[in-house]
Amino acid sequence: MMRKINKEYFRSALFGFEDALVSTTGVVVGISAGTSNVSFVVLAAIVTVIVEAFSMGAGEFMTEKSLQELDRFRKFRTSKPSVGAVLMFFSYFSAGLIPIVPIFLFRYPYSAAASTVFAFIGLYLLGYVKGKVIGIPAVRSGFGILLVGGIATLAGLIVGLTLKTY
Repeated sequence: MMRKINKEYFRSALFGFEDALVSTTGVVVGISAGTSNVSFVVLAAIVTVIVEAFSMGAGEFMTEKSLQELDRFRKFRTSKPSVGAVLMFFSYFSAGLIPIVPIFLFRYPYSAAASTVFAFIGLYLLGYVKGKVIGIPAVRSGFGILLVGGIATLAGLIVGLTLKTY
């Protein structure tokens, strides 16, 4: 029997992980398409992950805190803003590292392709786990998140190619 999962915490972790994979991969692929300067790609990716992890964590905290203030006299909220913020920060930060790791493992331009593959595997696995946790078809859930994330990553690639520096 599966233990009861706090919906707000599950949402925070799922949102942070998916958003980091898509955002960071879009940055890595887009900037890699626009420049061959690997140091610049690494710098942009790391800055993106760190700033966005803090931003997402802070946004989650402020959202949960505001919802608790709205429900001050009612006992509807079952989550703590600080827990949601920490979950959002760490899920975003850890998932954001997934597309960065290939930059250190592979030479340019293969590193950009490997970043995309790593992120797409992560997106699929995230959807698969989500499906298992909430009781829907896991394979379909995996491909659903992969499709949405893939479209967003494609946007980063298009922007990078369009604004390519020579």
